[in-house]
Amino acid sequence: MNTLSQLPSIQSSQSDLRQVGTTLCKLFKLSICSLALMQGFNAEAVQPLSTSGNKVLAGGQVASFAGNSLFWSNNNWGGEKFYNAGVVSTLKRDWKSNIVRAAMGVNDDGGYLQDPASNKARVKAVVDAAIANDMYVIIDWHTHHAEDYQAQSIAFFQEMARTYKNYPNVIYEIYNEPLQISWSGTIKPYANAVISAIRAIDPNNLIIVGTPQWSQKVDEASRDPITGYKNIAYTLHFYAGSHGQYLRDWATTALNNGIPLFVTEWGSVGASGDGGVNAGETAAWVDFMKRNNISNANWALNDKNEGASALVPGASATGNWSPSQLTASGNLAKNIISTWPSSTPSTCTTFAAPGTLEAEAFCNMSGVQTESTSDAGGGQNVGYIDTGDWMSYSVDVPAAGSYKVSYRVASPNSTGLLQLEQAGGTPSYGSVNIPYTGGWQTWTTVSHTVNLAAGKQNFAISAKSGGFNLNWIKFESASIPPSDGITIQGEDYLVMSGVKLENTSDAGGGMNVGYIDAGDWMSYPAVNIPSSGTYQVEYRVASLSGGGNLVLEEAGGTPSYGAINIPATGGWQTWTTIKHNVSLSAGSHKFGIKANNGGWNLNWFRLTKVN
Repeated sequence: MNTLSQLPSIQSSQSDLRQVGTTLCKLFKLSICSLALMQGFNAEAVQPLSTSGNKVLAGGQVASFAGNSLFWSNNNWGGEKFYNAGVVSTLKRDWKSNIVRAAMGVNDDGGYLQDPASNKARVKAVVDAAIANDMYVIIDWHTHHAEDYQAQSIAFFQEMARTYKNYPNVIYEIYNEPLQISWSGTIKPYANAVISAIRAIDPNNLIIVGTPQWSQKVDEASRDPITGYKNIAYTLHFYAGSHGQYLRDWATTALNNGIPLFVTEWGSVGASGDGGVNAGETAAWVDFMKRNNISNANWALNDKNEGASALVPGASATGNWSPSQLTASGNLAKNIISTWPSSTPSTCTTFAAPGTLEAEAFCNMSGVQTESTSDAGGGQNVGYIDTGDWMSYSVDVPAAGSYKVSYRVASPNSTGLLQLEQAGGTPSYGSVNIPYTGGWQTWTTVSHTVNLAAGKQNFAISAKSGGFNLNWIKFESASIPPSDGITIQGEDYLVMSGVKLENTSDAGGGMNVGYIDAGDWMSYPAVNIPSSGTYQVEYRVASLSGGGNLVLEEAGGTPSYGAINIPATGGWQTWTTIKHNVSLSAGSHKFGIKANNGGWNLNWFRLTKVN
């Protein structure tokens, strides 16, 4: 037989290369193939994990993943039978899991200390299967007393690091759930010793550290974080039947203090692992994890007769489960995991502000779709935006300061609300209400002024209330340079009374404000005036017959900075520029333009410091 004729056609993808290698191993019965294949053909099908501030990144982009935790690996505990490749493959294929946790029991009966060979073999079977299925995998030192077994922990994790240091799939969880013991006095010294031992071999892969009180007191860890090592995250565990808003508040404190969290274990039932599903509190936790980009693993992939088990007693030990083999908590977990927002890092281009960023050029998103737009310039817009959906963008801000951020939106209702934030939700820079525009492809521009730090950063636009489309986002400096001035488009008002928008034939195109009658007005986002003094204000206007008069004022009417007459220009789209000087104080101003007399159109106005 010509054995090479039995090989599949070789393609360029990693999975095909792995298949070719596997076939060769079977044909030639090479016992060392399993690991050698992964080393020879590994092309980093998963992105390396790292940390930045309070976020875990994949391939340098904020990301989160959802998956499953196996039950204790201990001999004769029942969960050990699920430590096999069939289970892992099923989780990837049917549940869309991107992460699996191997919970290796340590000091309890039948655990690693009593039978290291069997427990270690189970862990490695899961790790190898996860790598083969392009999944992340957590190697968990599953004990409540890790500080008592520090030497054994170091030896074990150094062996794992030597074996898997070249695989970004692998995550080391060095302490499952400490009890009510001191973070600074007990857990942190243990963690520093084990982390140092791992980093001597594997300088990069993510390490997760347990926190006090069954990995709930993440706020305590955040006040005295581990330093001197990169890519360290902290364990948060919750059970929806027992843990509510108070624990989310502790987690928020930890995030605000700058540490990244990783939910390596969560359940929809009580903390005992039993009882019924608490769907409402589970939903609140899922929303919290999504908003903060926290990766997570559901407890537990097991068939024990208790509420937290995903499988009914007697379910297949090798995967391929039918719906009837899933428990209530298993069905809920599968739905959450299989619909978790895609976090595959994109190759999006960093946008250099100021300028206009197309909404569809997001790096990552959850829930939205793109569609063709009839707005000026054509192309696509982001649509199908529901409450809780979001898009993230990579933006390079040239200098710290005040920026006007405008959004091109369309909506057949007035209930939409968007929020500009750092990817992950914290901090938030402000929200903008989406007005009724008349339809899904009837466009207007809304804006607000925010303070941004300098440098490359990941912004997100989240829908606090959905029901709108988004075409583009524009970043402009809101501080007036000494001589250049700042131009404010007439249609970029925050609120108005009486006016309408229309297409303009003036230079630059876009929209102008029209149908202006006496008493109508527009108010605009805050502008930062850098220094007190005299400013020239120019207005781009058109009027068929003249007779109009506008006044520049602070939004609300007081103070008034001065009025100017509108001349006849010969037509509603025949444009001229008029100007007057006004005295302005330094600081933030929300300007308003009011029509003392109507009968004119406005395209833009500009403020320039008079030297």
